[in-house]
Amino acid sequence: MIARRSLAVAGFGLGLAPAILRAQAWTPNGPIRVVVPFPAGGTTDVLARLFAQRLTETMGVSVVVENRGGAGGSIGADVVAKAAPDGQTLLFHNLTFSTTTAAMEFANRAPHSIERDFAPISLGANVPMMLLVARDVPANNIAEFAAWAKTQPTPPFYGSTGPGSTMNLVAEVLKRDGGFNMEHVPFRGAAPLVQDMLAGRIQFGGDQLSSSLQNMRSGALKPIATLAATRATAMPNVPTVREQGFPNAELLGWNGYFAPARTPEPILARLQAEIAAASRHPPLAARIAELGAEPGGNSSAEFTQQVHSQVAAVRPLVQTLNLRVE
Repeated sequence: MIARRSLAVAGFGLGLAPAILRAQAWTPNGPIRVVVPFPAGGTTDVLARLFAQRLTETMGVSVVVENRGGAGGSIGADVVAKAAPDGQTLLFHNLTFSTTTAAMEFANRAPHSIERDFAPISLGANVPMMLLVARDVPANNIAEFAAWAKTQPTPPFYGSTGPGSTMNLVAEVLKRDGGFNMEHVPFRGAAPLVQDMLAGRIQFGGDQLSSSLQNMRSGALKPIATLAATRATAMPNVPTVREQGFPNAELLGWNGYFAPARTPEPILARLQAEIAAASRHPPLAARIAELGAEPGGNSSAEFTQQVHSQVAAVRPLVQTLNLRVE
């Protein structure tokens, strides 16, 4: 009986061995470059650097973050789409990847396709996207902002990270569904957008909760809604867009890793295993939670489904709004 049990355990171990060996078969032969397609200072950049520090410790090579902002994230994303599929160049992007790509496709100007040119690896973190207004705007929810905007002699300004970005799409949805007007001001990333909102140069915008959490808690910016399906744990008193009657603006916030398409499976398996382990590392998981986010680490198949489903949902909305990237 003991011999049979030992054999069964050994067989179970052998059954797991191929998966373990595949995940450990690839070893990077130099630094890994992680492209963040936005300027330094935003949530995506902060998370990328937290992960880079941990991955440097566990992978035995330097993991270096490179900021390549512009065009709603498309410039940096295209760098990775055209990189060698060797695991040495990765993309760390967020939910605006879905909206910008859909808008550029609609304008027949897409330099790449999420489905065709990228291999999703794993979710780094889920981060709620918050709608914000400047401190001096007399509004505490979307309806109040819409009513205030209608009374202004000139339309208020809203900021986004570029044409086709998440905030560009969401603001146009709110304008249509709320019956009010705003003028679009594009920025190269969330950090400069927030700075202009703090200075009162724009009245409306959005940011991932993490990078604006302190501004919201201090009252420097006012959160009026979250785009997620449920309220943010860090801001439980801020209702969702759906709760406020704007379900078309609902979008799940995420930050995750992509490799160029055609990256071999052993490389993707090792990277996914390392990212998942990093997201569960207690100090990093605690830091992510402090930022108002939830650690990721899902499988490549799960992350692929998450991203591709969002792109499919956004495409018809982009077409309905005639949201073009000129």
